[in-house]
Amino acid sequence: MNASEPDWSLYRSFLAVLEEGSLSGAARALGLTQPTMARHIEALEQAVGFALFTRSQQGLAATDGALALKPYAESLAATTAAMLRAASGQGQAIKGTVRVSASEIIGSQVLPAIFASLREQYPALEIELVLSNAVENLLRRDADIAVRMVEPVHEALVVKRVGSVSLGLHAHRRYLARAGVPRTLKSLQSHSVIGFDRETPAIRAMRARIPGFETVRFALRTDNDIAHLMAIKAGFGIGICQVALAKRDADLERVLPGAVDLALGVWIAMHENLRSTPRCRAVFDALVTGLAAHVDR
Repeated sequence: MNASEPDWSLYRSFLAVLEEGSLSGAARALGLTQPTMARHIEALEQAVGFALFTRSQQGLAATDGALALKPYAESLAATTAAMLRAASGQGQAIKGTVRVSASEIIGSQVLPAIFASLREQYPALEIELVLSNAVENLLRRDADIAVRMVEPVHEALVVKRVGSVSLGLHAHRRYLARAGVPRTLKSLQSHSVIGFDRETPAIRAMRARIPGFETVRFALRTDNDIAHLMAIKAGFGIGICQVALAKRDADLERVLPGAVDLALGVWIAMHENLRSTPRCRAVFDALVTGLAAHVDR
């Protein structure tokens, strides 16, 4: 490697090309020109001493060396973003940016109202909301605060369990009027059931808690929880929904409550270094209060 260290912007461009698969796509993503992107990649290749990409019919293919550098570039990007968020909120005022990660349903259906109230209270506070069912790495600062449906176990996190959310089978009353109300799990075989596409360990464990449900065939398969909820509301068929959310919609009815009654724990977590940061503490406390009103304690 050359004696002089590469500029951080080169790693930013490198990561963009990895994610976009082309110089033109990376240039659009970063608001740069394609020649500038090409110069950045060439400069980084000269600095590290090996080729980062090869051309293929699909675009630019990352070399083994590039893939080895990828996690370090991602860590740099996360650290840079966290540094900018920290700089935006210096002082004791509740201001600056807080990045929050949450599951698709909680993030889209529950958190917006909490953040709206928080914004009224602190107009200088800015929220970055990441919707993902993947577990964000708080230690790497991919997010400042995470709302998780699995218990965080790392010692360097501040964690608060706010309760659990009940899950059950629901359907739109229009669908039930058309197809009838199932009386047993076995009778679901004659219904349009909404389910998952790929089985994860969590889903496998959930299915094991519902004897007889493993034989049900799905008429609609999706791994996106928002699409699942919208399909229920559209009257497509029967699917699993949070009981508290279903109660908000007078057109949704619960079916087979005695046969399918599940629960997911809800935890709020942040890095312990952010405990005394005013903006993060304000968001953390608001999430605890707001989610406590949503969950079953």
